[in-house]
Amino acid sequence: MQYRVGIDVGGTAIKAGVVDENYRVICSHTQPTNHDLDCMIEDLAVTVETVAAKAGLKVSDIHCVGVGVPSSVNPRTRRLVFANNTGWRDVALGDELEKRLSVPVYIGNDANCAVVGETLAGAARGKDSVVMLTLGTGVGGGIILGGKLFMGGDGMGVELGHTPLVHGGVPCTCGIDGCLEAYASVTALIRQTREAMEKHPESLLHAYVKEHNGEVNGRTVFDCAQQGDAAALAVVDQYEEYLAHGIGGLITIFRPEIFLIGGGLSAQGDYLLRPLNEKLKRYAYSADSIGAAPVVKAELGNTAGTIGAAYLDRM
Repeated sequence: MQYRVGIDVGGTAIKAGVVDENYRVICSHTQPTNHDLDCMIEDLAVTVETVAAKAGLKVSDIHCVGVGVPSSVNPRTRRLVFANNTGWRDVALGDELEKRLSVPVYIGNDANCAVVGETLAGAARGKDSVVMLTLGTGVGGGIILGGKLFMGGDGMGVELGHTPLVHGGVPCTCGIDGCLEAYASVTALIRQTREAMEKHPESLLHAYVKEHNGEVNGRTVFDCAQQGDAAALAVVDQYEEYLAHGIGGLITIFRPEIFLIGGGLSAQGDYLLRPLNEKLKRYAYSADSIGAAPVVKAELGNTAGTIGAAYLDRM
């Protein structure tokens, strides 16, 4: 049996797993993310050693290590190029980690890892053409075309969350105005929720937030909308319009067999996906004539990135 280690580096936690030939995570380990890059490289090495030991393996028994990071990545140089949400820039992550571990190391964008994992073992099993968005602090995305991870002509991958959506729109953390991420991320939804609260002092949103220690998060507006609050319903409807508009453009361009939604907001399930698929008919080219890929929830949750990272060498 051949074993690999896949690592998903998030804003708050590093999640690692030993993955077998059947795409099963047989052992896992999680630890906090240290945003100091020198410390993070050492933390990643220790994470690999720890999770391998938990599985009864030595690092030398591991076929390869794959790391998914929330960043633009150059797969040829294995350098972390730019992460707009953390400020990481131009880091020789692959080389440094490989020196430390003495096993092959592959580096990929975290959303690319997620779509690889879902295609190998999740909601897109058996599909050759897949597009996926991950809705979290930012909006990530990955594309499978012809059964292979699409990385573009320069190999730098895609940044679907930074597709222009609204001309002259809300500033995005990447420096461009009006990106899909600025309207469809959890961060954007929290902003939209707070704006609705300011306009509607009568809204249930205020009482809900008070009951939850003053915290506004990605669930807040959905929970209140499901209780019939008019202000929350309006926010959810507008959010779904933004998301459907962005997804419609991606479906028009890539014509995938299936479109996956992952990340924290995918937990809303059918409450998000049913109206989203309905709204999509207005935004995907000729959907009434030639159809449009169904938008479905990703299956694997946090393990998608782990499995996908472990198999970056295959894609």
